[in-house]
Amino acid sequence: MKRSEERILTTHVGSIVRPPRLRELAGMSMTSPSPENKKEFEDSLAASVAEVVKRQAKSGIDIVNDGEFGKSSWSNYILERISGFEHRDALMTPLIWLGRDLQRFPDVMEAEFPWGLAGAPADVCVGPIKYTNPTPMQRDIRNLKAALRSVNVEEAFLPVVAPASAVWNGVNEYYRTEKEYVYAIADALRADYRAIHEAGFVLQVDDAVLANMYDHLVQQSPEKYRKWAGLRIEALNHALQGIPEDRVRYHVCFGSWHVPHLADAPLDEILGFILSVRAGAYSIEAANPRHEHEWRVWETTKLPKGKILIPGVVTHHTITVEHPRVVADRIVRFARLVGRDNVIAGTDCGFAQASFVVRQQPSVMWAKFETLAEGARLASAELWPRKTPKNTKTAARGNGTKPAKSAKRAKPARSSR
Repeated sequence: MKRSEERILTTHVGSIVRPPRLRELAGMSMTSPSPENKKEFEDSLAASVAEVVKRQAKSGIDIVNDGEFGKSSWSNYILERISGFEHRDALMTPLIWLGRDLQRFPDVMEAEFPWGLAGAPADVCVGPIKYTNPTPMQRDIRNLKAALRSVNVEEAFLPVVAPASAVWNGVNEYYRTEKEYVYAIADALRADYRAIHEAGFVLQVDDAVLANMYDHLVQQSPEKYRKWAGLRIEALNHALQGIPEDRVRYHVCFGSWHVPHLADAPLDEILGFILSVRAGAYSIEAANPRHEHEWRVWETTKLPKGKILIPGVVTHHTITVEHPRVVADRIVRFARLVGRDNVIAGTDCGFAQASFVVRQQPSVMWAKFETLAEGARLASAELWPRKTPKNTKTAARGNGTKPAKSAKRAKPARSSR
């Protein structure tokens, strides 16, 4: 995994707003395209991935992906690749991952979740969970490899859901114990994890539900949350066996939805679980008004040796495009705490968690990527200053004395695009 050795590298969480035609071909529900438009969808998908990779590179993003264009959603897309589940519209699973904000802000929640607050239709596990459809992942790998041939970037990644977040509306009616059920999901996910690694890409594991379940479960008892989260982290590490840690990054956020987020988990309450994941980098939401103060946890918590922190320094939560100086200040703050080589500048979350979701209009989204890159350039200039040449101390004091012509200057840090 690339590190910020000469300058602050930039990346993002993964999901990018799909082009209108691609959304139309995929359908506005979280399903695969219909047979009659499958060929057109596949052609449009490959072209769209090529274009979005170019656009990321042009915006100054160093570590890119395919925008998750080949997935219907960030989480339940996995149902298209595994067996064992049946969908039941009549069985509703409560929206417990929204915590007490459901009761605090019903008017806001109704506007954000137009399908209703009674719950979501359940996907019920009725048989063995097996990975049965490798075709979508093979296609996504193929499309990204093809797209990378025409750009000059540092690295590429592909996201896959974590066991804790997969089938977030799932109901187990088949496995005897919760542990058996969670491990079966983890074993199925392992196929995608390994495919990404074997293709030469960095694997990103997405895990929003780890944080989202906190408020609901701690109201019953803190121990209940610890047990729930501990099992799922254990299952994730089981699924990651055989993949080097420095080829894995783990993303945790507090939900992409535009709501007050009063029920969000405090970062310091879940950080132990995050850092126990066998990953080389940790991508954590850090730029929105509810969580920006949590940079302070790194004053007392040491980032494990050799690990990388990918803090969100621009957010999907607001339409306001952050000033590059604000972005730079956020980056520098983290770099001072955990080391400049250990920071990659990222985004809080994705901009399109499902094919029909648009968290920000594309023009705003791309402007945020550009300000992310510009902020990283400003931060790099501050974190890798030109060294003062020998015998030119008076010049360094700013009295106007020019350095001798024979004095050697340190080579400037390589600038980003």
